[in-house]
Amino acid sequence: MKFFIFALTLLVSLSLFSQEKSKIKFGEVSAKDFETKVYPIDSTADAVVIADVGSSELEGNTKGWFSLRYKHFQRIHILNKNGYDLANVSIRLYSNGEDEEVLDKLKAYTYNLENGKVVETKLDVKNNVFKDKINKNRVDKKFTFPNVKEGSIIEFEYTILSDFLDNLQPWEFQGAYPRLWSEYNLTIPEFLGYAFLTQGFKKYDINDRKERKETFRIIDSRGTGASETHNPTSNVSDYRWVMKNVPALKEESFTSAIDNHISKIEFQFSEYRYPLTYKRVMGTWDKLAGDMLESEFFGKQISKDNGWLKDIIVPLKKGGESKTEMATKIFAWVRDNFTCTDYSSVYASQSLKNIFKNKSGTVAELNLLLIAMLRYDDIDTDPVILSTRSNGYTYSLYPLLSQYNYVVARAVIDNKVYFLDASEPKMGFGHLPVRCYNGHARIINKTGDATYLSTDSLNEAKYTSIFIINDEKGNWAGSIQQTPGYYESYSLRNRIKEKGKDQLQKDIISGFGSQIAIKNFVIDSLELYDNPITLKYDFDIRDEKEDIIYLNPMFGEGQKENPFKSAERKYPVEMPYKFDESYNLQIEVPKGYVVDELPKSMIVKLNEENEGMFEYRISQSGDNISFRSRVRISRTVFQPEEYEMLREFFNLVVKKHAEQIVFKKK
Repeated sequence: MKFFIFALTLLVSLSLFSQEKSKIKFGEVSAKDFETKVYPIDSTADAVVIADVGSSELEGNTKGWFSLRYKHFQRIHILNKNGYDLANVSIRLYSNGEDEEVLDKLKAYTYNLENGKVVETKLDVKNNVFKDKINKNRVDKKFTFPNVKEGSIIEFEYTILSDFLDNLQPWEFQGAYPRLWSEYNLTIPEFLGYAFLTQGFKKYDINDRKERKETFRIIDSRGTGASETHNPTSNVSDYRWVMKNVPALKEESFTSAIDNHISKIEFQFSEYRYPLTYKRVMGTWDKLAGDMLESEFFGKQISKDNGWLKDIIVPLKKGGESKTEMATKIFAWVRDNFTCTDYSSVYASQSLKNIFKNKSGTVAELNLLLIAMLRYDDIDTDPVILSTRSNGYTYSLYPLLSQYNYVVARAVIDNKVYFLDASEPKMGFGHLPVRCYNGHARIINKTGDATYLSTDSLNEAKYTSIFIINDEKGNWAGSIQQTPGYYESYSLRNRIKEKGKDQLQKDIISGFGSQIAIKNFVIDSLELYDNPITLKYDFDIRDEKEDIIYLNPMFGEGQKENPFKSAERKYPVEMPYKFDESYNLQIEVPKGYVVDELPKSMIVKLNEENEGMFEYRISQSGDNISFRSRVRISRTVFQPEEYEMLREFFNLVVKKHAEQIVFKKK
């Protein structure tokens, strides 16, 4: 009996909770609403979204079919001028080139408290809403709230009418500002199927689904005769999702794309169901890959005879090259002779001949040209579509081409796989830009196979070695040899091209931590893009010698600040690669001095699995000091619950790298 009463009480409580509604209604703003100056959810917020409520439902139209009706209401309290950006609103509408979604019933007001009374300023919708055509499929309607001040409350309400059933509006429960109430309602009849795509770390406060029947009114007035009316009845599902007190999500260090972690829900139209004639709308990966291979703007470009490529490829051959050597030559030729005009594209907009003629093209066009050339030389190569890190993750289960924005080549030579991107100057054979390592990608072959470009497959190994001795005048003289990791080398190559070697030397001197003069400066492998570079130089230290000398043994190479500054983190840490940085120093005690204080050695593991390690060893033997520092992280993605561990680890590294050797004059 007690259990029955408890279960009944729980059921009633859950039912009441799911019926909870937002108390915020459009146009109902009082003087009391202005009283809060600082909100408990975030005392530092420049603005707070008081309520954000949306709904989508299907309705019959006068075209003999169905339309989607989307309603959106939002109220915001702007606390200071740093929150003024929320007063600029952009409403996205979809267009297929002929028809366009319709923005309807737009209302927007600004409220200010003046002499204890609420004064409202209405947006002049007719004269102050502007249309901006972004591309053939997107039109934005834009406006700015009038008379916005610090402390203003602004709100808008509008409806979007859409005949595009495959464009069911998504909903973001989270954003750059905290939200006190975020709600989305969705009504879907059983004869339409949608895939629900959800993400985010915050759980729903209300997650409700109810079933009922609904009769739709459809009028077909497109014919020349009298209009026909149909009133089909169907089971429908009413979904309701609510999140309360949603914190702002701000981009922090080591984040692929903040959009990957925002709490949101999206929808993909998948199928028509009974009583309609069954039809699957969402394709399969092999179907999408097949369509792309048959497209004049993709697969047909690389499957043609392309006999004209002979005049390019034959001069590259000198005889006796292996397939790997020939592939390397072809890759380098495309990379070094063409300019990329757009780093976000999947389809080509011009022929390969035009690309060759213009010596430029998008990332898709240049890499399709590369693939065509490799195939012409009988090298097994396929295109790969992917989404770059800043573009966001892709859903591996669903063939949603709109999520992809990049094309690279995948060559298989002697059973070894090489991923190639000829759009990036100075990128070596078999290397891709870091932006490409974003997990799931798709090989566009007959079966549309999945492949994964994981950041865990990248390891940046950096080695630094410094020797310092006393010269004949009793001053310190030294030499450095440093080999950065591949991607740091890539950045240095671009930096040298942009600013020159002299500026690099100045930057080294500036960050060294002591007054030095550099000589015999050499950069090895600067033009060998497949390999890391090596820096070598000699130097003289010109610091004035006081009675006490404080020397940081890291000489500017230490970890100066913790990249993890926030006290907590709600989404994963995503490093671009694993790294292993080793630093070695051999130094003579300066003449006339003794070691007064030496930092303590230590070895620290990140966790029990030894997925990170910090080694700090220092010792003295006679007049020689040996020092070694090594920082290694062998995993790239860490979950929020591991954040404190990472933060404390780097706190320790920063603290130890700041410690100094103290020399005292005899």
